[in-house]
Amino acid sequence: MSQNNFKLVECPRDAMQGLHDFVPTELKVEYLNLLLQVGFDTLDFGSFVSPKAIPQMADTAEVLAQLDLGNTNTKLLAIVANLRGVESAAKHQHINYLGFPFSISETFQQRNTNSSITQSLSTVEEMLSLCAKNNKKALVYLSMGFGNPYGDEWNYEIVEKWADVLVSKGVEILSLADTVGISTPEKIATILPRLISRFNGTEIGIHLHSTPVERFEKIEAAYHSGVKRIDSALKGFGGCPMAADDLTGNIATEDVIGYLNAQGENLSLNMDKWNEAMVLSGRIFG
Repeated sequence: MSQNNFKLVECPRDAMQGLHDFVPTELKVEYLNLLLQVGFDTLDFGSFVSPKAIPQMADTAEVLAQLDLGNTNTKLLAIVANLRGVESAAKHQHINYLGFPFSISETFQQRNTNSSITQSLSTVEEMLSLCAKNNKKALVYLSMGFGNPYGDEWNYEIVEKWADVLVSKGVEILSLADTVGISTPEKIATILPRLISRFNGTEIGIHLHSTPVERFEKIEAAYHSGVKRIDSALKGFGGCPMAADDLTGNIATEDVIGYLNAQGENLSLNMDKWNEAMVLSGRIFG
């Protein structure tokens, strides 16, 4: 299997967004510029959301202006949570993907984007239209994709129903997101193959959060489910600041790389640049 059909998405935005102390813009730029040279398919680099909600990402446009995109094939992904964010992000020619967190939990959708599922669906429709006009691709995260800690009903059929609705609207990339770290290998092995076979014209990815001890079994379950797009973050930093209080971090990229290498996957990554980024991360995350 070549790298072309295995997409690794590195998520420094997700790693940084919950940090209490503001990371200086020039340090963000230095870190992202290193990650851009590693050879990931996509870099989830920033978000166009309310600076009140996520102060850490208030400088996303400034950061973008200083990224060195001349010698990288890595594509840029920005997260948006409402129409204003979509319009801001769509103006930037160097952004390839806009990502929207669409929760199948009404409670969490309100908590995360301050809008209902119905309102969010209309934001997705607007995003699809603006992406088409601005030569970008829309990516939708099905958040709460593995369960619901808020008491809203959850089952595999509900996940499939919303996937169906989004695909029918024209969404070409769906990433099943485990916002609060409650996925299990069994759930991953059940729902992913169902989505991949049912929506075979759609790119299905996975965005997992996990405690360190459960990471490998989740990565293994995702791999054997046939997924070809995996989100992760260096050292497993980060998580969703709008979700739980005791944050389960992202899946650690080095674990994903190690696992895929052990399966004989050819990832074509520049590990020297990766190691430099690992060292530099200490200045950001402590």
